[in-house]
Amino acid sequence: MTRVPPARAGRRLVVDLNARARRWALDEESADRLRDAAPAGWSVEIVATPAISDGDGGVSVAPELAAAVREAEVYFGFGISEALLDTAPVLRWVQSAAAGVGSLPRAALAARDIKLTNAAGVMAIPIAEHVVGGVLHFLRGFDVAVAQQRAATWDRAPWVQPREGGRDARPRELGECRVVIVGVRGIGAAVAARCAAFGATCVGVRRDASGGAPPGFARVVAADALDAVLGEADVLVLAAPATAATRGLLDRRRIGLLPTGAIVANAGRGSLVDEPALTEALGAGRLRGAVLDVFAEEPLPAASPLWGLANVLITPHVSATSPGRFWSRMLPLFLDNWTRWDRGAPLRNVVDLEAGY
Repeated sequence: MTRVPPARAGRRLVVDLNARARRWALDEESADRLRDAAPAGWSVEIVATPAISDGDGGVSVAPELAAAVREAEVYFGFGISEALLDTAPVLRWVQSAAAGVGSLPRAALAARDIKLTNAAGVMAIPIAEHVVGGVLHFLRGFDVAVAQQRAATWDRAPWVQPREGGRDARPRELGECRVVIVGVRGIGAAVAARCAAFGATCVGVRRDASGGAPPGFARVVAADALDAVLGEADVLVLAAPATAATRGLLDRRRIGLLPTGAIVANAGRGSLVDEPALTEALGAGRLRGAVLDVFAEEPLPAASPLWGLANVLITPHVSATSPGRFWSRMLPLFLDNWTRWDRGAPLRNVVDLEAGY
């Protein structure tokens, strides 16, 4: 059961969602819904100071926010920083509108027995569509098509005439591919559902495989079987969170286990991949391509060799963007959790502060 502190007059929710990135900012309609949904005895304070929604959020503490959270029981923002925690002595629950928690002060939250819930699953659909679109980009040779278009070149050979040297589109169908997906919740499940709809065979990898295979997966294996399935991966999708266990998951040795011509898509966190080793394999042409939305350092430095590789599709950590749908998914999750919290019921999307997801 979720432990709720004794009721007191003026229970306060502080909402810190005025994102500088306007497509992530709480809109007026959603703000009104929050105010109207307040349970009896609650007040809602919506902070006007712009907030940072990038990455895991939780970066800065503006004076307005610091003053607001002094009496806050619940904080709804993009992550939370340790500095903000220090200004919120009665805080009991943090709802993050971000999915990642890798950079959040989990030890400090645990020490104060503060619940942390996240947005896991809310952004799964746009991220999954981004991944599938990127995979199809390489399977259908769109990278070659873009290069030809820029050069005003009409050349069918890369698609119809295999050749040594030069660009080869190596066209394939997604339905003939085996897709290995590391992480089978949320994003991973949404990727599997879409790839399976194309006819692909999806193999999931998770810490514990005893739960069986969710819809879309032909089978799920435990993390210690990752090496065994990498050799079968026409496509490898990384959809795992950033934790101590996943850091450097796709290292040089494991990249070497992938078949020649495999495609790698990273929709998790940049820390999952050995970028120099991946760059080397891509530059040598051993991998067909990489779909990368997250990186070890963000923004990706201009000096990174990844920028110059034609078989890399780079996006600036935007795969979750879905302006018309985000709040229609995020707000119901929070409102349900707020009702649960008020009633003392178990919360959804509770983060295991030790495991990191």
